[in-house]
Amino acid sequence: MASTPAQRPQWGTRIGFVLAAAGSAVGLGNIWKFPYIAGQNGGGAFVLVYLVCIVLVGLPIMLAELMVGRHTKKDAIGAFIALEHKRSWWQTPGWISVSAAFIISSYYSVVAGWTLDYVYRALMGRFAGTDPAVVEGMFGTLIADGSRQIVWHFVFMALCLAIVISGVQKGIERWSKILMPILFLLLTLLFVNGMISPGARQGLEFMFSPDFNKLTPGSVLEALGHSFFTLSLGMAAMITYGSYLKREEDLFAAGLRVVILDTLIALMAGLAIFPIVFAVGMEPAAGPGLIFKTIPVVFSQIPGGAILAVFFFLLISFAALTSNISLLEAQVAYLIDERKWGRKTATCTIAALAFSVGIPTALSYNVMADWTFIGDRSFFDSADLIASNYLLPIAGLLIAIYVGWFWGGDEEKEELMAGGAGWVYPVWHVLIRFVSPLAVAIVLFYKIDEAGLWAWLRGLFQ
Repeated sequence: MASTPAQRPQWGTRIGFVLAAAGSAVGLGNIWKFPYIAGQNGGGAFVLVYLVCIVLVGLPIMLAELMVGRHTKKDAIGAFIALEHKRSWWQTPGWISVSAAFIISSYYSVVAGWTLDYVYRALMGRFAGTDPAVVEGMFGTLIADGSRQIVWHFVFMALCLAIVISGVQKGIERWSKILMPILFLLLTLLFVNGMISPGARQGLEFMFSPDFNKLTPGSVLEALGHSFFTLSLGMAAMITYGSYLKREEDLFAAGLRVVILDTLIALMAGLAIFPIVFAVGMEPAAGPGLIFKTIPVVFSQIPGGAILAVFFFLLISFAALTSNISLLEAQVAYLIDERKWGRKTATCTIAALAFSVGIPTALSYNVMADWTFIGDRSFFDSADLIASNYLLPIAGLLIAIYVGWFWGGDEEKEELMAGGAGWVYPVWHVLIRFVSPLAVAIVLFYKIDEAGLWAWLRGLFQ
């Protein structure tokens, strides 16, 4: 039976957990990645497949992670030690999850630093009335400047450290209750602006009129993979946050609220972005440059663009902040639980290490531009490939297999039903055993093949 430490931190309120967990899930994946991959994959049909994947894959695995965390009252690694004892092979998903959290937090902070730089530029009025070619070129100038990126990387990581070091209730929960409502308010303002813009109808049709002729097998797998990534699965965050939940909480209701908030924000982000893109006749399938190139150009051309730019980049910065604090907390919890470190020492150590490892990311397109790692990829792209394409799905797959097939049936059923969600157990059990692991496995093998990893591995041994 898992232990329940007497001094284990707990969420002070139900809404505190929901906002913190939703903050973990709501990040750059919702506001940056979701709009551009929807744009690249035909809009409405992709969105529909994405929603189905959230229900059939994302929610079941999220519940599994929350169950493991709450049952053991441990960090991601300690949870599997508690369930399977110290020498078990089943520690592996815990180690993979925490490793993924560390790698992602290091480069995520650099990308978040870009958003802070754009907040500064917006506040200085650098977008409104500026030549579109100059605005579009700002991103290239930024990533070519390693020192500027490192400064913003440091500022962002320091903000994360200041929140996590204060603890679960006084730090993460308190700031989630501040940041998430502001984030939602900013997004609502941008959404309303999109809905009253000349491109509103085109935006709505693009997002919600399915054209299945544009849907390819690759699009389906992209939707499936994003449904997994956007909920912070496989990166130790939900196990850790689940470990701070009270026993009487209804896990299904809590997880469903997080999923609904996360999905709602992703859809609102698309409806805030696409109408103004269509209004000025620009391309919705602009790719990763949509946020840092296309949208700033739009703001330079529309009425009120100066104010909207400030709101928009503040929104992205807040989303990045709430996500990265969950990644740091997942790592800090391991040092506190398993190594018995104090929170201040653990937080400062993890933040310093993540900052240091993030420096090569900031230098990937300038000083280290000629350095290649996996294939012809930069350090940044290689780190993202390892964490997002491999570590996350491997961890999620192993967690789904363990909870679905190897964890004791009575214990897992009792854990899910503890808060009154017993009616959902049979459905969830089928999904976590068969549907979720199969879907994640398909995505994993697709990513391996897409990235040419097999060929790269063969080359290493030739």
